[in-house]
Order: sequence, then C-alpha cells, then structure tokens
Amino acid sequence: MKIPTTVITGFLGSGKTTLIRELLQNTEGKRIALIINEFGDLGVDGDILKGCGDETCSEDDIMELSNGCICCTVAEDFIPTISKLLEREIKPDHIVIETSGLALPQPLIRAFNWPEISTQVTVDSVITVVDGDAAHKGQFSSSLEAIEKQREQDENIDHDTPISELFEDQLACADLIIINKSDLISISEMKSLRAELSLNTRAGVQIIQSTMGRVPSKILLGQNVSAEKDIQSRHEIHHDHHHDDHHHDDFESFIVTLPEITNQKEFIKRLEGVIEYHDILRLKGFAAIKGKPMQMTVQAVGPRIETYFENSPNQNNTRETKLVVIGHSGLNKDAISNSLQG
Repeated sequence: MKIPTTVITGFLGSGKTTLIRELLQNTEGKRIALIINEFGDLGVDGDILKGCGDETCSEDDIMELSNGCICCTVAEDFIPTISKLLEREIKPDHIVIETSGLALPQPLIRAFNWPEISTQVTVDSVITVVDGDAAHKGQFSSSLEAIEKQREQDENIDHDTPISELFEDQLACADLIIINKSDLISISEMKSLRAELSLNTRAGVQIIQSTMGRVPSKILLGQNVSAEKDIQSRHEIHHDHHHDDHHHDDFESFIVTLPEITNQKEFIKRLEGVIEYHDILRLKGFAAIKGKPMQMTVQAVGPRIETYFENSPNQNNTRETKLVVIGHSGLNKDAISNSLQG
C-alpha cells in the first residue's frame, strides 16, 4: 500500500509552518514524517518544528532539504531524501512536504512518477496556503522583500518567473486552498478574495478559511487524490508555539446513522446533492447496501465522491450505514441528516 503524501505550498509568511505545527499536534495517532524545503538564513522552520515534542513528530521524522528550491533539485535532493525515508524499518503513516515559497509545485508532483518511488508513495493532495491579509490588498505576501531575499539566496533557481505567476501556478496545482489570517479581513473582503482566487483554480477545488493555521487533520489528510496521476490538469501557467489544547472552532463534524441502503445509485446521487447544497467539506464512512455482503466505503472530498467495497464481509449484523460529515461550523445537522435519509 502506497504511503500518502501531502504537499503544502504557499509564499513565505503565508502560514505554512503554523499550519504544520498545528497538524503535528493533532495527528489522531498517525506517525507523520515531515520534509522541509527551506534554505539559507531563512531555513529556521526545522528548528521550530523540532520543538513540537510530540511522539508522532520526533526529530528523526523531520528531514530538511537545504540545497535550494525543491522544484530545481528533484533528482539531486528530493528523490534521495524520500528514498532514504522509505528504506526505514518503521515507515510513516503519512508524509508531509513543506515546499519553499518559491517552488513550482508541478515538478515535485511529477517526481512521484519516478520509478524509484512511484510504487511506494502517492500524492494525497496539494494544499496551497494563502496570506489572506496580504492577498485581499492585491499582494502575495506581507513581506515581499523577504521573498526577494529568498530568491537571491537560492543559486539553484533557474526560472525568473514573476511572483504573480508563481502564485497562479500554486493555485492551479492545488486540491485545497486555505486562506489563512482570515480574522484580519472583513466578510466582504473575504467574499471578493474567494471569488478572485477561484478564477485560477480547477473545478471542484475547495477554498476554506483559517486563523493561525487551525484546520483539523481530518480535513488536511486523507483526500486520496493521487495528484501525480492527473498532472496534466494542474498545468503550469509558466515554466513561537505553546502546547495548549487548540480547538478548531471554525469546523465541526457529526455522525449520521442510516438503515441499509436499498438503491446504491440513488444513494450516491443523494449524497452529491446534499454535499453541494450544504457546502460539506468532507464526508466519509461505510454503507450497508442491500444484496451486498461487503460494506461499501464512501469517501467524499467536496463534490468528488469515491466508493468501493471492502474485501472482507460486512461484520455489522445490524446492517447500518454510518457517515461522518465534516464542514464549517454552523452545519444544519438536522437538515443534512433528514436529506440523507431520503
């Protein structure tokens, strides 16, 4: 079984490291390996993240690529690093890659098709973090000077792509876009920013908001996109932390229990309608289908729904269907439950 890998991209200062720190402390028991692509005087993320002190993100699970922008050093730096990770006796449950803010995501995604690693890892999803406070002002970062300094320090960069075009490439490759620092902009500004960002995204890509990178791991991980298989659709347009308990108040989840499903096709169609109408971010679980001895697994990320039957018989004698619904706070639980009942 391939190890899922989440690629997190976004400009310097957008909040990638904060998002990852939050993730590492809310892994729900998953062993996470982290590959960080920072370099020069700005390569401080590794030291910050190594201080997380959690058993799921030990220092041995954090690897740094400090030789330059990951999209320019795939063969020399990234492939050997991830190969070394895969050779470990105890393999991670999930890999997270934090790219340099100057990295084009597409070359990295293509690298997952290399023979050395293609049978062992897959790209679970690409997440682009946007500095909401800067973006609504028409900028791409709150510190453009720092970005230019970062560009100057990397001798390996062989593309002179303008910052605006790099931003568009990061959006075009994303499966999920997170507008961070959302508490710093108004509701109307957020509405305009979401509309603007959607112009550069693929159909079905979700845009969510966050403050201080607080997004539950069940939204970030387990999207099962296999991004390396559809790289053509992700076209390049151009070539201090405390260990407090954090509450993800902007998101909520609940379980819906249904009886045995009599019509599989109608059920999936009903799911599609409910997800779209209620703007549900994730929906996952198991369904008991009449006449099928095996339970059907349901995985939905936004409007994209995948279903398959488990290889083992359904052990649930009650023949129940259980689904976990995940979305922004304020979900109309009763309406969603009633709609799913049919």
